[in-house]
Amino acid sequence: MTAVRDGSGTEGHVVGSTRSVAQDSSESPELAKARKQRRRRRLSKNWSLFLLFAGPNILLILAFIYYPLLSNMYYSTLDWRLGSATATSVGFDNYVRFFTSESGLEVWRVTGIFTAGAVLGSMILGLLIALVLNKKLPGRTVARTAIFSPYVLSGVGVAMVWNFIFDPTLGALSHILNFFGIESPQWYLDEDWALTMVILVYVWKNLGYCAVVFLAGLQSIPQELIEAATIDRAGPVRRFFSIILPLLTPTVFFLLVTNIIFSMTNAFDVLRTMTPTGHGTNTIIFEIYLQSFGAYQRAGYSAAIAVVLFFTLFIITAVQLRYVERKVHYQ
Repeated sequence: MTAVRDGSGTEGHVVGSTRSVAQDSSESPELAKARKQRRRRRLSKNWSLFLLFAGPNILLILAFIYYPLLSNMYYSTLDWRLGSATATSVGFDNYVRFFTSESGLEVWRVTGIFTAGAVLGSMILGLLIALVLNKKLPGRTVARTAIFSPYVLSGVGVAMVWNFIFDPTLGALSHILNFFGIESPQWYLDEDWALTMVILVYVWKNLGYCAVVFLAGLQSIPQELIEAATIDRAGPVRRFFSIILPLLTPTVFFLLVTNIIFSMTNAFDVLRTMTPTGHGTNTIIFEIYLQSFGAYQRAGYSAAIAVVLFFTLFIITAVQLRYVERKVHYQ
């Protein structure tokens, strides 16, 4: 834009388009080649550092997780006895047998009851204990340690101790029941009582874990909200269901996912020690052991059950992440 004067002496403005100097935006081939080489060297350096630090872990994961998983899927299509030098391919017959046989349906029933009892019992009792331990009470540090201690103990050791407690003749529980005139149930002979017994032991062992996690969640709740609700004359029950429980939903969701996985995979030591033959306690993880290393020695059939367990946990976790997480309040 330039300013000019006309013949009358008044100053006017003439709008003109500024001329842009055309510049050659293209770079020379030598500069482009050098830039590509620098980019390659930087990328190569980054990949080298990645493989240096992450490579060993990736190899271990591939060797000890994914290779056994794929091998197990292959074994599940075989009619193979453990220790036998020969095996016959049967396709999906092992899966069909597991889903259609009476023993397979019984495994699903026992697994469902055990998982529901173990998860709900651990979480409900753990939350109640966490609410108590969250108060300023004398000796609460010792109580927290005592509650959490069973979780870090060996499952075999815990089961052996409880074997003495549940013994119908010499056990401590039988003496307590006899004192009140109640006959001790046949914990090891009756299938229903045997399942109840292992659920009680598993809940006792793992409720400390739930209590500690719930306690951490309770301590993260702002006290200003609790004090404001108290000033508004909200009672303990109202404060729990309106403030505490909604803010604990991330903790509840985390424990729900982990406890379902743990109860279906990590309860083997308790089950094997307390009921060696799986009398009424043959959950899916225990059935895998009984079919492969027990009297049957059916490694192919056991591998098929293991694959079913893997996909069952995968589907349950995916459903929880897809639908249950919608109810979680992260703020």
